[in-house]
Amino acid sequence: MTLRALTASELTKKVISKEKFFILDVRNKGDFDDWKVEGEGVEIINVPYFDLLDGVETILDQLPKDKEIVVICAKEGSSIMVAEMLIEQGIQNISYLQGGMRAWSEHLEPVKLGDLKDGGEVYQFVRIGKGCLSYYVESNGEAAVIDTVRTTEVFENFAKERNAKIIATIDTHLHADHISGGRKLAEKSGANYFLPEKDAGEVTFDYHKLEEGQDIKVGTTNIAIQPLYSPGHTIGSTSLIIDDQYLITGDILFIESIGRPDLAGKAEDWVSDLRNTLYNRYKELSNELIVLPAHFGFISELGDNGEVAAKLGDLFAKNPGLNIEDENEFRKTVTENLPPQPNSYQEIRQTNMGKITPSEDEQREMEIGPNRCAVHG
Repeated sequence: MTLRALTASELTKKVISKEKFFILDVRNKGDFDDWKVEGEGVEIINVPYFDLLDGVETILDQLPKDKEIVVICAKEGSSIMVAEMLIEQGIQNISYLQGGMRAWSEHLEPVKLGDLKDGGEVYQFVRIGKGCLSYYVESNGEAAVIDTVRTTEVFENFAKERNAKIIATIDTHLHADHISGGRKLAEKSGANYFLPEKDAGEVTFDYHKLEEGQDIKVGTTNIAIQPLYSPGHTIGSTSLIIDDQYLITGDILFIESIGRPDLAGKAEDWVSDLRNTLYNRYKELSNELIVLPAHFGFISELGDNGEVAAKLGDLFAKNPGLNIEDENEFRKTVTENLPPQPNSYQEIRQTNMGKITPSEDEQREMEIGPNRCAVHG
């Protein structure tokens, strides 16, 4: 039997379609416990590669006979060796993740969300291994990319295939869990880069202010930035309304949780801002708006087509973070018992300010691991 390489894109489609398959993850236990491939149809075990150097006989009885087996490691080398050892033992229907968890972390899956009223479309780019969500808005040959991740070629190629020109890149806030590609994509495509002024106090580069009342036109579509200055996750966090249909919430509001206010060391200071945004400003909006966050924290937040989206009214009914009546209880929820802070988040913030310029390999390593922008529980 020939060993098959499974791409991150193919694995993503399996997860989204809830296909049943088995993963043998051969990374170290600490890395596995921190971050792994998850999905409704996924069965997974972790056996470190170093425990298998003398042979795979000890794990044969743990492997299914009736499911595809995908072997995964950090970069692919160890998974190939283990998979080949399993083939020698007569195991069938086996593959390995090409590029390992590094490739899983970087893969972007485009999912169409819908059409715009005056022509054009909105796409969500799901970075399934990292939980990041970027948005591509196209209208009449022009496009904007919102909360761009650092692998900007994906957006460049997507626009090129559709004969569209990227005229704007927008960050809803200064990101702390992943490196923004907004400025880089703007430079490469000749677009304007927008960033909230209150998050840009320490940046070392020029930018266009993202501020209330200043709409951005993309073709015949309007991206409205009023009246939604929405601090909480960062002091400058700014929401966007696209085509009176979609509410881009950045890291303020997620599908199953709300944004954490502690990544700039300002949790106590920003709790009231966060509550005001969620409980007052968003309440003034139409319940029919489709909420599009910048991240997801749970695989259960993905819809049938892999999209992460929900009506604002449904979130007011079901999202635990929007249903804490007591202000003191809310403060306690968003300042205590938070998940660990994102890996390298201080260095990532410094990079997004332009203060440090790590190499591509350094940036990749800084981003490894799950996103942790939400208040969970």
